[in-house]
Amino acid sequence: MTTINTYLNFEGNCENAFNFYRSVFGGQFSHVGRFSDMPANPDYPVADEFGNQIMHIRLPISKECMLMGSDTGGHGVPLTIGNNFSISINTDSKEKADTFFEKLSADGKVTMTMEKTFWGDYFGMLTDRFGINWMISFAEEGSLE
Repeated sequence: MTTINTYLNFEGNCENAFNFYRSVFGGQFSHVGRFSDMPANPDYPVADEFGNQIMHIRLPISKECMLMGSDTGGHGVPLTIGNNFSISINTDSKEKADTFFEKLSADGKVTMTMEKTFWGDYFGMLTDRFGINWMISFAEEGSLE
């Protein structure tokens, strides 16, 4: 099964925002990861002041729907209203993930190529030719998803 969810980006207040969303929708976070939890990578250094910020958080809204988010952590494109969300596609096969990525990235901009990540998913990010941000993921067995 393929699901589509919303992924929100924040500048240091993701945890506060998600505590608010949890008060609205109820439930419990299914994952909370901080930048300090990431393995060290010289290509993507994390400054000490960002260590406690949210790298990834998930709040199940229903069986089929998940609200996800992160702080920008000083990485990537500066956050502005309008580019502070992505559409997240979770597929049930690596082949579907590759197909969606290839088609959506045509005439767009690849932010991160599809690759195996430290959390175990096969994952990539792009902005399509219409300026919409997409995150595509296949959760292999044993990953955090």
